[in-house]
Amino acid sequence: MVVFAGQGDARRSMSLLWRSAESEGPASKPGPKPRLDVDMIIATGVAVADEQGMAALSMRAVGTRLGRTAMALYTYVPSKSELVDLMHDRVLAELPTEYDTSAGWRPAITAWADDAWAFYLRHPWVLQVSQARPVLGPNEYARLETVVRILGGVGLEPLHLRRVIAALFQFVRGMALVATEHRQAAPETGVPDEEWWAQRSALMTEFAPDFAERFPALAALESTASLAAMTEAEAGGAASHMEQEGREAFRVGLDLILDGVEAAVRTDSDGTLHASAGTP
Repeated sequence: MVVFAGQGDARRSMSLLWRSAESEGPASKPGPKPRLDVDMIIATGVAVADEQGMAALSMRAVGTRLGRTAMALYTYVPSKSELVDLMHDRVLAELPTEYDTSAGWRPAITAWADDAWAFYLRHPWVLQVSQARPVLGPNEYARLETVVRILGGVGLEPLHLRRVIAALFQFVRGMALVATEHRQAAPETGVPDEEWWAQRSALMTEFAPDFAERFPALAALESTASLAAMTEAEAGGAASHMEQEGREAFRVGLDLILDGVEAAVRTDSDGTLHASAGTP
């Protein structure tokens, strides 16, 4: 399920995201403060999505939790489209915006990536909000500003830096998506990982007895890797092993990307020396 941001009224959505006076609704008028407000609705929407996933999110579901009808929410948030934008930007506020660069940019960006990974695992529904059209909220910009501050002084040309940051964001997001889907697979299908793999491994042996001959390089790799994997799985269980394997793949991939950044920092296309990789 993919949700595209910015599907509601553009002016109303941006007004709510950046909280102009016109966005406050009844709360900004004199008299008794209403029971509902925008922040309460956003927080409730986040709770629904965290607990039940994006598919369960609706204005009715949020209203029910608040003891109100969906119609009562529309005075504050015009529709689910604007609510998704607001929820997305709200949870991004959890991410730190300051990182220590005294030891260089690489430890700082590694810490940022670790925080982003943990954030996505806390709020897997965020991964269903497409990045094709960003939300354009203050916390989304704060997240980007944080990474630009960390990497902005390393010596890359602005256009190159922008592309490096885009690749870094998409790598972290993509790896986190696989990790969250792995967590969701067993409860949503009702089939434990161990059972799923056991069934299909047996069928592979039956239907592809010549697998090693057809795919010799893959078979050799799998044979060596599987031996280590079996030892680790026996120690912690197949499910925990798969989660750990995903985490290790994330770490290896991140190191490769950062190695590439260091190489790009050291030399440009003509071999000219750039700024030191350790410069914050």
